[in-house]
Amino acid sequence: MAEQRKKNEDALLLALACGATVEAAARQCGLTDRTIYRRLSEPAFKDRLQALRTDMVARAAGMLTAAAGEAVRTLLQLQKDAPATVRLGAAKAVLEVGMKLREVVDLEARMAALEARLAEQDKSGPRGLYA
Repeated sequence: MAEQRKKNEDALLLALACGATVEAAARQCGLTDRTIYRRLSEPAFKDRLQALRTDMVARAAGMLTAAAGEAVRTLLQLQKDAPATVRLGAAKAVLEVGMKLREVVDLEARMAALEARLAEQDKSGPRGLYA
């Protein structure tokens, strides 16, 4: 019985994480809308749903990262061999993606530095007026 409940919950989590509405998830999983709304009000269920969504996005980002090299090679080749309008579009895409990638890398570095500082502050104990 517990195993079937876990399968049903996993199916519900997957449906919701993939963007199904409550009504569609209810039909898909054989549940009532009310049951799903009740589950969505439970912190542990919401945490599992958020963790699943985060994992799905991370996997998709990994797949895109793996394909990025080939995409860049394609854009660079288009800059050389294609008609002028295609070359222009490829050049714009390379510049746009390059700028966005630089922003992301910069933000990641800044966040890592902030997280390191916070971790160091946590180790040294509380500070401030009321510490």
